[in-house]
Amino acid sequence: MKKVFSLLLIFLFSQTISAQKFFGTEPFAHTYSIVARDTVTGEMGVAVQSHWFAVGTIVSWGEAGVGVIATQSFVNPSFGPRGLILLKQGLSAQQVLDLLIESDEGRDFRQLAILDSKGNAAAYTGKKCIDDAGQIVGNNYSVQANMMLNDKVWGAMSNTFENSKGNLADRLLEALDAAQDVGGDIRGKQSAAILVVKAKPTGNIWEDRIVDIRIDDHENPLKEIRRVYNVHSAYEHMNKGDLAIEHNDMDLAMKEYSAAETMFPENEEMKYWHAVTLANMGKVEESLPLFKEVFNMNDNWVKLTARLIKPQLLNVSTEDLNKILNLSNKK
Repeated sequence: MKKVFSLLLIFLFSQTISAQKFFGTEPFAHTYSIVARDTVTGEMGVAVQSHWFAVGTIVSWGEAGVGVIATQSFVNPSFGPRGLILLKQGLSAQQVLDLLIESDEGRDFRQLAILDSKGNAAAYTGKKCIDDAGQIVGNNYSVQANMMLNDKVWGAMSNTFENSKGNLADRLLEALDAAQDVGGDIRGKQSAAILVVKAKPTGNIWEDRIVDIRIDDHENPLKEIRRVYNVHSAYEHMNKGDLAIEHNDMDLAMKEYSAAETMFPENEEMKYWHAVTLANMGKVEESLPLFKEVFNMNDNWVKLTARLIKPQLLNVSTEDLNKILNLSNKK
């Protein structure tokens, strides 16, 4: 074991030459964040908000089956990828944090939180982080903040997360809202991000990230990230509907498209695919009002409908197709 740690230390020091220059070259990103794990699903996530541009590009890191990391204050961005590599080697969150902090000459200005796939969390707040700054490490989570308006922020996040219900993404966003409600970043708001990864890797990277949303520049990033997350959730139903069509399961497709449309009743694309699914199920008459509504919004949907015949995404008779297309002439 001692030999393994020696090798790891050599690796760490070899990777930190440029990371140790922290004034003028490293991102500012004073912020509040949470890293957490869902004890039921095993999903892991990290969420963050800051009065800094594109905070999600440097603070939040995660990988399915490995862990999640938040590196902030005078950010050492290398903590993210290097931390994940070390977690993959089987080190705990605390061991990784200790190695990263020990290797960094700018440690007094750093704030770092790590959560591993077993739910072990560890956090560090350097003694020169700008007040108010602090952290709370709890069961399967850690909350941390610096340059806050007051010292209530991380406590509010901790309390909210521990008492919240729902899926992990919802709980992470609730924790961010709680931080803002008691004062948040002393400078205000600008960007936010949320990343949620699966408990175990699938082997397909594009499937391992359940939620990956960044709001890089907005006057109310928390409100905007919640709006985009809701859109994301609706389109997850759309994606499941598309997959059901690929497997010729029209009943499931109908269920998923209807769920998406219920969430965003004014979205024309969701109405459109709902109509297509109805038509494919032989319920052409039921589909007509939806087709007509969408066609009235945008004539291009009429052109698209005719193009669905060749790839067999719309399977109707010539008579029914003409009935659908002719709706564009009826206002």
